[in-house]
Amino acid sequence: MSKAPSEIQRAPITPESRESEPRHQQTLTAPGAPSAASKAAPARTEAPAPAKRRDAYFDNVKYLAIVLVAVAHAWEPVMDGSRTTRALYMVVYTFHMPAFILVSGYFSRSFDMSSAKVKRLVTGVVVPYVLFETAYSLFKRYAGGVDDTPITLLDPLFLTWFLIALFIWRITTPLWQSLRHPLPVALGIAMLASVSPEIGDDLDLQRVCQLLPFFVLGLLMKPEHFQLVRRREVRLLSLPLVAGALVFAYWAAPRMQLGWFYRSNSAQEMDFQWWTGPVMTLAMFGCALLLTIAFLAWVPRRHMWFTALGAGTICGYLLHGFLVKGAGYYHLFDRYEWLSGPLGLVVVSLVAAVAVTVLCTPPVRRVLRFATEPDMNWAFRRSPVKR
Repeated sequence: MSKAPSEIQRAPITPESRESEPRHQQTLTAPGAPSAASKAAPARTEAPAPAKRRDAYFDNVKYLAIVLVAVAHAWEPVMDGSRTTRALYMVVYTFHMPAFILVSGYFSRSFDMSSAKVKRLVTGVVVPYVLFETAYSLFKRYAGGVDDTPITLLDPLFLTWFLIALFIWRITTPLWQSLRHPLPVALGIAMLASVSPEIGDDLDLQRVCQLLPFFVLGLLMKPEHFQLVRRREVRLLSLPLVAGALVFAYWAAPRMQLGWFYRSNSAQEMDFQWWTGPVMTLAMFGCALLLTIAFLAWVPRRHMWFTALGAGTICGYLLHGFLVKGAGYYHLFDRYEWLSGPLGLVVVSLVAAVAVTVLCTPPVRRVLRFATEPDMNWAFRRSPVKR
């Protein structure tokens, strides 16, 4: 867009550790001395810890972000000739993937190249990339009628770039966590990439480099930062910010190239002077950060009807592309020109939102588990049990 517990012996319970125990089990003892319960009862095996409860706020963030991704993709075929749609598209494209990447970085803070984490990275990122890159290539070849479409893992098709980018970002996590000033370094890499057309298209390294600062920023985030973002003052300040962004986007819509939002080309490849690359990289980073804060400020904290769908966003992300591309391959928007009008924009937006919502549901996640969460114990060595 998830181990069997090892058996340990229960140590004597000190007063400090008993603070988290139920009150009726507490017994006053001298500091450092074993409790009466531990003297009377023999050492016993600790029961497995209950599954960690998911944070409703972050599940809400992931679901709403993936809806924005799908809706923005659905706007692409209908925004030509509509300045308003193009402006909305630019605003959404400024922050929807940066927000998703920032949260991905936040949840990658514990990645340490341990065998369990590497296994999870392979099964949850590498395998889906291989399968869906192949699937999108075959879909383009047979449904799109492009017979010479190659099956290659070096040139990600459509939205599969995010998986290879996440793989690269995550395996470099220990490096970023060891640097004294990782965010300036990441911004420097992004600016250098924006003036380096020699990078080419392999593995979409332009996007990997230019969007790297958002992942690194996520690594630096702490829970208190999200508490600060959700303050009432931030929500109120975000309203004029978003209004100003919409007005500016409407002005810039016929004047600004969309390549700056895709972050997949250097300045020279878009026929700009080289120095505009670093300038626009910093400007786009600042705009994306402000709009991401505004988005995070308004995401509900409590459990909502769509909260459970946040666990299935990888399915919604990977599958909705077939619907968007399929509509293009079958010339749906050419047959029904009214879809490019105001009413069509509303219909397209609603259909995209409903479709990606369905694709995030638990039944779809269970059916697709062989591809997004495969059981590959046969491919890995068994980790030794720690005692």
